[in-house]
Amino acid sequence: MKPCKALQTDFELTAEQRNELQEAFSLFDKDGSGTISNEELEVVMKSLGQNPSDEELQQMIQEVDADGNGEVDFEEFLAMMKKQMQHRDAEAEMREAFRVFDRNGDGSISEWELRSVMASLGEKLSDDEIKEMMREADLDGDGVINFQEFVQMVREMDKQPEGPPRYMANQQ
Repeated sequence: MKPCKALQTDFELTAEQRNELQEAFSLFDKDGSGTISNEELEVVMKSLGQNPSDEELQQMIQEVDADGNGEVDFEEFLAMMKKQMQHRDAEAEMREAFRVFDRNGDGSISEWELRSVMASLGEKLSDDEIKEMMREADLDGDGVINFQEFVQMVREMDKQPEGPPRYMANQQ
């Protein structure tokens, strides 16, 4: 039996969420076998507001199919749904962080907005450091950071080893 990567998570469901998922699982386990097939999983995901492609459905099953039978039992289903919920929560947090930086709400972060937020966070950065941050984050070169660029910047920062950010490396 291969380990179930999606089960290895700190994310916990409330009793209400678990009950709702149990109801959904039972509803789509048409034959009462205790498992959901690929076709049944598609119906479940759509009922929960998701619209995965066939390839995504296969990948979802493979990621949680601990016994390798090509179907999803309830515990595997819970693991899969936890992962989906975590992804949605992470995206919502990222959008909220973006809104903090996007002070005028125009859907992009200008140099002024970046400087303003960094200052309010207690980061005293020079003009050159702010310009360097903008250059690194502004992938399409339009002079502002859009949401996709912001997400990419945050992901890149998460990959950085501990220590000062690159834009502060010259201050040592």
